[in-house]
Amino acid sequence: MRVTLKVAVDEQGGWAVLRVSGEMDLVTSPVLRQRVHDAVADGRRSLVLDLSEVLFCDSSGVGVLIATRRLFRSCQGRLRLILPAHGAEDGSHVNRVLAALGVRRLFEVFPDVTAAVDDGAAPLSA
Repeated sequence: MRVTLKVAVDEQGGWAVLRVSGEMDLVTSPVLRQRVHDAVADGRRSLVLDLSEVLFCDSSGVGVLIATRRLFRSCQGRLRLILPAHGAEDGSHVNRVLAALGVRRLFEVFPDVTAAVDDGAAPLSA
């Protein structure tokens, strides 16, 4: 069975929340890239990418995350990622991939949506 990528769009406290599930690879990553661009086109400048249901992420998925970071920096926006809270110990797949590539520190990472949309919450350490 082919696992695909699903992106559900939500809004919480002025933040656009994209809940991503499935696999982020060469075939599916353009779906996420388009959703991010749609959010920016709609005037969104605060974005949470919930990656807690992502089962697999290859370099093209990481490329989308880095391009998203660049896009939000260029428009003075705010980008936050959600990797599962247990990711620090045994590591969510995305957390491990970002850490292995040395780019995990580029992102503000939170354990869940509640923390990510709370302006007073501190991100998890890299």
